[in-house]
Amino acid sequence: MEPVTLTTPRLLLRAVGPQDTDAVYAAVQDPDIQRWTTIPSPYLAEHARSFTEQMVPDGWSEGSMFTFGVFLPTGGLAGMLALTMRSLGTAEVGFWTAKEHRGHGYTAEATLAAARWAFTRMAIDRVEWRAEVGNHASRAVAERTGFTVEGTLRSSLNNKGVRRDCWVGSLLPSDLGLPSAAPYLPAPAQA
Repeated sequence: MEPVTLTTPRLLLRAVGPQDTDAVYAAVQDPDIQRWTTIPSPYLAEHARSFTEQMVPDGWSEGSMFTFGVFLPTGGLAGMLALTMRSLGTAEVGFWTAKEHRGHGYTAEATLAAARWAFTRMAIDRVEWRAEVGNHASRAVAERTGFTVEGTLRSSLNNKGVRRDCWVGSLLPSDLGLPSAAPYLPAPAQA
């Protein structure tokens, strides 16, 4: 699949490429991004090159991972967001926000735009969010976007060779007032 570009009132979401390598490398030097995400640490220039020149284009062409750089109208990189296909109709969202752009709601805005695109254009019926327990900033973005936090999965996330507990949540098309691609039959309420 060819990469798509999405816009919101404040943002441009597009695939990153070689022209963005330096901006990605600089942003990911932030210790918080390296701590809470599964990217390599230390994050080297060759990691950024591999990401922008191979991983992102391969994900789009294979339909396995749809990565968007989150850009401001000025062209500055505010963050990164990816939807990774996990199973038929299910994608997992992952994101990070550049340190200087935190607290402005950019990542929640980008996540909502990407989820709407996935629900309406990709026949995805469930977007999952996972974050290591303790990553309160990621959880705040998920909750602000409308995700339902479903619980804690023990030893479910491997971050730099260490198994960790993680929170998990979901966003469904119906949460955004959109139809599902496949019928959904929720469990009956417990008495």
